[in-house]
Formats: sequence, C-alpha cells, structure tokens
Amino acid sequence: MKWFFPFFLAMMMLNNAESANNWPAEVQQVEIPCSDGAIQRAKWYVPPIKGNRPLLVGLHTWSSTFDSAGGDAVYAEWCIKQGWVFIHPDFRGPNRTPEALGSDRAVRDVVESVSWAQSKASIDETRIYLVGVSGGGHMAMQMAGRHPEIWAGVSAWCGISDVALWYEQHCKAGEPDRYAKDIVGALGHAPTRDDPEAWKRSPLSSLSKAALVPLDIAHGIHDGRKGSVPFTHSLVAFNAVVGKKAALEEDAVQSYYDTQQLPSGWAAAKQDPVFGTRIPLFQKTHGNTRVTIIEGGHEIVHQAALNWLAKQQKGRPPVWEITDFVSVDEAKSESGK
Repeated sequence: MKWFFPFFLAMMMLNNAESANNWPAEVQQVEIPCSDGAIQRAKWYVPPIKGNRPLLVGLHTWSSTFDSAGGDAVYAEWCIKQGWVFIHPDFRGPNRTPEALGSDRAVRDVVESVSWAQSKASIDETRIYLVGVSGGGHMAMQMAGRHPEIWAGVSAWCGISDVALWYEQHCKAGEPDRYAKDIVGALGHAPTRDDPEAWKRSPLSSLSKAALVPLDIAHGIHDGRKGSVPFTHSLVAFNAVVGKKAALEEDAVQSYYDTQQLPSGWAAAKQDPVFGTRIPLFQKTHGNTRVTIIEGGHEIVHQAALNWLAKQQKGRPPVWEITDFVSVDEAKSESGK
C-alpha cells in the first residue's frame, strides 16, 4: 500500500487543477442574436441580488472561444463572490478567420453582448468593466479605442498592439509559426508594416480615442522571450493613448526590452501588494492611463486586475492606489495562449 498515498496525492492535485480550469456551476451558456443574423454564444452569470449590479465582460484569449475556461473562470468566480453580472462572449472565436481578430464584426459582437446583458439583467451603467489577457488583452485595448463610451474601466494584459509587427515577430527565418499563420488566415494574406487591414485590427490605430477611459495596461518583463508577445507592445500602446508629449522614448522602449534594465531616467516602480508575487518593476501613469511592467511572463495577475476594476466608476477620476483588496488565489491564474 506504499503506492497509495502518492497516487492519492497526485489524483487530488489533478482534480484541483481540473476544477480550477472549469466554469463554476452557476455559470450558464446563452445565445445572443447578432445584427448580421448569426448567433453568438457566451458564458453568463446573474447574481440573485436585487438592484443594479456591475457588469464584467471577460474576453477569451487568442486561440480560445467563449467556452474556454482556464484563467477566465477566475473572472466568473470573482463575479459570483462579489455579486457582479458576468458575460464571456465569443466575438467570432479564435483569431484565425476574417470575422475574428479585432475586425469590425468582432468589435460589434462585444458591443452587442453588452447590450444583450443590459436587456437581461439590472446593470449599473457606471460600472461596466472589460478585462482580457493575450488575445483578450489585444481585444480589450481594441474595444477601449473603438468604443470608449461603454467602459468604466479596461484592464489589458500582455496584449498585441500591432498586428503586422506581431506577424513579423512570429516569422522565424521567413517561416511563419502558428500565430503568424493565424494572422494570414484572418487577413487573407501576409501583412506588411503598412498593411491597412492589419492596422485597422491593431489597437494602435484607435487608442488615441481611449484617453478618457480608465485604462490599465500591464505586461510581464519576460514575455517575448518566454512568452509570445514582447512587452514592448504594451509600452507602445501606452504611448498611443497619451500622445507624444507624455510618451516614453522609442529608443528607451527598445532598450528596455533588449537589456531588461530600466533606461536612464526611468524610475523603478513602487511596491504594490495587490500584485502579489509579481512585483512591479516599472510603472507610469498619465491621465486615465497606466502601464506596468511586472516581474513575470505572459500572464495576468487576476488579483491586481479585478481589484483595480472594482474601484473604477464612470464619471469619476481613476483610482490607482488600491489599499484594501480582495485576495485572489494566484494558483488559479493561467497565462494567456
């Protein structure tokens, strides 16, 4: 029977891992009629509480769908505990078809999922939030620029800000990897730097319109080496929102990525317990926009993202300092794919 305890322990660990990657039982699957005649499926939760409640829109990752749980299930768990309404739309699924990848149609799907939620539940319109990581981070930034009027706060992690550049970064010796092939599938061709369709699907094309939205952009310093999206995408996204006068110097941005050392004149970030073990290394705030580089990789820190969103309210200045926060188990976090 000496084998029994290790086997039992392994099975417990496996079950815990599986439960962390499943949607909570309270979450339902729904179908949302789209303006093009299609049906958009989504995950959906409404708390059994009277009165207007916050709405959290969680965006799936690059290769995922509305049904993919993983780290996104943490969004739902938060909403159940906090009494928020939750929706996890499909917006045309994985980013490998013309209708997906930040297209006009995908953007419209997210907007229509919010409208549908408002028709089905009592939503506090001053507390409609958006969160995403990786491909979800890309779409979160895209939505911040394309529809800033909706959101009380947008939290975007490890997002792709420039589709054509990301295509280049995923071509090794001229050979596209799976992400680059996905982009070709969405665009119908391999993009060049001046490709208008790739640019339209890139958050950089519209982020200048997001200046009035509380927008929190974050990225791990090791991403691009141990992950799929170089953290420069987030720094450049910050620049696109704040404009030239407040922008980080382009040469310094590249130097930071190349050396992983803070450029001259860039101050180290203050320590912030809400980030848990993912210590902030660099942080800059201008107006309603903040960018943070953390000691981490291609991932989201749910505790930091969700607690920050909870403090934001439309019509009020953004709250950056989170002194009291709800703990979120880091073990349940999952890097984006």
